Amino acid sequence: MEKKSAAICVFCGSSHGARPAYSDAAKRLGTLIGSRGYDMVFGGGKNGLMGDTAMAAAAAGAKVLGVLPDFLRKIEIPLAAESEELVIVPDMQIRKQIMLERSAAFVVLPGGLGTLDELFEVLSISQLKVHAKPIVIVDTEDFYAPLWPLLSRVVREGFALRAIENFYHVVRTPEEAMDKLDALLGNTAR
Repeated sequence: MEKKSAAICVFCGSSHGARPAYSDAAKRLGTLIGSRGYDMVFGGGKNGLMGDTAMAAAAAGAKVLGVLPDFLRKIEIPLAAESEELVIVPDMQIRKQIMLERSAAFVVLPGGLGTLDELFEVLSISQLKVHAKPIVIVDTEDFYAPLWPLLSRVVREGFALRAIENFYHVVRTPEEAMDKLDALLGNTAR
C-alpha cells in the first residue's frame, strides 16, 4: 500500500498583490511543498498567489486538491485538469470545512479578506481545540506586521488568553515555513 503524503493547505490571495516578492514567495513555497514530498490543498483557482503556489507545487510533484465554491467558477478559473483534483462546493463554509479535513497543516501567505477569514477560522477553531494542526504564517515583506499589535491587544483587553500565541508560528520565508512544518510533522525524508 502506498504511503499517503501529508497535505499542506495554503491560504493566500487570488491576486498577485502590489509587490513581486509575494509571487516569488508563493512560487517558492509551492516548489518546496512538492519537492519535500507533501501534497497541497488550496482554494482551487489559478488566479494570483493561489495559482502561483498550486502550479509550482504540481510541477514539483505534489498532488494538488482545489476546493472551489460553485459561484466562483467564472472568477477563480481552475487549474488544468491534469494539475489538480477539483472539488466544487456550494459555499465558502464548506470550502473551509473540506480544506480543514484534508490538510495536516496550514501555511498563510499574503492575501485579502478571504485569506484573513481563513487564517482567523483556523486560529479560532485551534483555540477551541477542534484541531491541533500547525499554522505557519509567512510574513513576506512584513505584510502581516499590523496584525501582531492587534492580537496583542486582543489578549491585553481580555478577549483571548496569551496561549493564542502558541497556535501559530511566524516566519519570514517559505524555506523557514517548510523547515518548521518538517519539524512539526516529523518529515525526515528530505
